[in-house]
Amino acid sequence: MKPKKYILVCILALIGCYSFAQYGSQKRADNLFNKFSFVSAAEEYHELIEKNYNADYATRQLADSYAFLRNPDSAVVYYKKAVEQQNVPIEYYYNYAQALRGVKNYKAYRVWMRHFKKAGGRIDDENLSKDSDFITAIFNAKQQYFLTDVNFNSKYADFGAYEQDGKIYFASARDEGVSSKHIYGWNEEPFLDIYTAANRTDSMIDHKSKLKGDINSIYHEGPITISKDGKTIYFSRNDFNKQVLGKNEEGITNLKIYKASLVDGKWTNIEELPFNSNTYSTAHPALNSDETKLYFASDMPGNIGGTDIFYANINSDGSFDKPQNAGYIVNTDKNERFPFINSEGALFFASDGHPGLGLLDIFGTVSDKDGNIINVINLGVPVNSSKDDFSFFMNDDGLSGFFASNRNGGVGSDDIYAYDRIPQLKVEGTVTNVNGNPIENATVELFDADGNKIAYLETDNDGHYEINIDRDTDYKLNTKKDGFIDNFKPVTSKGIGRTVTSITADFTLNKENKELPITELYPIYFDFNKYDIRRESTAELDRIANLMMNTYPNMVIKIESHTDSRGTAKYNDGLSVERANATYKYLVNKGVDPARIVEYKGYGEQKLVNGCNGTIRCTEAQHQLNRRTQFIVIKMQ
Repeated sequence: MKPKKYILVCILALIGCYSFAQYGSQKRADNLFNKFSFVSAAEEYHELIEKNYNADYATRQLADSYAFLRNPDSAVVYYKKAVEQQNVPIEYYYNYAQALRGVKNYKAYRVWMRHFKKAGGRIDDENLSKDSDFITAIFNAKQQYFLTDVNFNSKYADFGAYEQDGKIYFASARDEGVSSKHIYGWNEEPFLDIYTAANRTDSMIDHKSKLKGDINSIYHEGPITISKDGKTIYFSRNDFNKQVLGKNEEGITNLKIYKASLVDGKWTNIEELPFNSNTYSTAHPALNSDETKLYFASDMPGNIGGTDIFYANINSDGSFDKPQNAGYIVNTDKNERFPFINSEGALFFASDGHPGLGLLDIFGTVSDKDGNIINVINLGVPVNSSKDDFSFFMNDDGLSGFFASNRNGGVGSDDIYAYDRIPQLKVEGTVTNVNGNPIENATVELFDADGNKIAYLETDNDGHYEINIDRDTDYKLNTKKDGFIDNFKPVTSKGIGRTVTSITADFTLNKENKELPITELYPIYFDFNKYDIRRESTAELDRIANLMMNTYPNMVIKIESHTDSRGTAKYNDGLSVERANATYKYLVNKGVDPARIVEYKGYGEQKLVNGCNGTIRCTEAQHQLNRRTQFIVIKMQ
């Protein structure tokens, strides 16, 4: 390979890698955001803004990240930029107002709340007055979670759903298929056991679905947490081990946490954890992602309220350090229970001590760059209700999981609900030539409805591209490659279902015909704000018609019409379409077969031939060069 050609290939490869790196950065940022890892997400969004890659979207996400990090001063800066964006979702008026409340700018807060209300937003004054810290208000400005029923609920209590390796584990008081049932006197239901289900829709759950091995007993078991290798399980159980039921001095049996190992497909080798006691309860175990900490709920000495969230460090030899209280930001003078740690280390828990919607509510935590918890966020409706909501679980994708509730409308006393967050939407496709072969390193540009470039990247070796986009928004895509004719098409995400994750937009590029055996087809020009064919332009149009009808009867063309930059982008789009239509009609009226004009499109001000984009002063003659229709020869034979 010649040195110059080699250098060019290397540059193109680097550009392609850079473009896809930016797309990967946005995916990574969104994933961190969904998992409450807001410090890391903010760093990624900053980088996207600096690279001007989908900067409007990144700005909105960065503003939210700062808000959840309890940094209203920075949040206000980026919310201000967000509300200046065209067609910004109206919840950002609300979010900006709440951030202004956070910096005690109450006058501006009232102004933007009026903007929000005028735009169609609904204000819940009662709940807003309870939220002294603006963060929960921002999190719940739009619905974050959407619920789905699961088919394995019973008429009894079901909770503690935990998904791993394609299997769902949960605690249930059902005991179908068993003639002798042990009844818990407190609620007159059978004692809890651990069951498994294949998926959300699995309805064939009976005694055969119980966890295999020695974990289930005649007393309560559940919920659980399992190591990543699937070989170790931690679970709650009444103080019952080796067929002996323990009781404290008052005759009450407390809860304890136990550990078991998987041997030949069965759970065995049950061990009691060292920090259990007959005088207090330990329950609801939860491992962190690297399995160096075990979180749990307990009323052990050192608690702040009734039951608190504690954690114990797990040493490399499997031993445990002394449990530590999770602190005053998490724990209150009431009850905190059912901890869960997601893959980014964010703690979720249920509490009846933090401000909420009802009894037990589910909360997520926000940590600073050093991993210290600085805030809790109520997950809001529909995860929380006026009843007890608890045992939250999130899958590694940050978009799906489970929780339990005794809310009205359930099947049993406690029911498991599945939730999903709205996934990121992307537009993707393949760029090919007329023979269907992929074109690598073709540039794909994403524009908003007003023609502003949002993002760009280059296709991979298979001609594939993908770009994240917002929902309920209109876009334009342009693809181009040296030696090919640009291809441009509108794309919309309006009316797309919330479970849809991808819109397909494929492109075919035609090669430029660089060696035409004819004189060049010259552009024609238009007066300002007009689409009438000028008298001096008719000569060129008549020449093109004659060439197509008599000299080159197989010649095929396309028409591209443009405007200068004056006026709004939306208006100019429409004006350029009128110019394309007028040009097309003239040629057809002269006798040109319409089938030989494969396309006539308006591009507005997107393809200016000079720098007259509104940022510099230009003469009328310079603007005139942009008010044009061009003719592109697609083929001659």
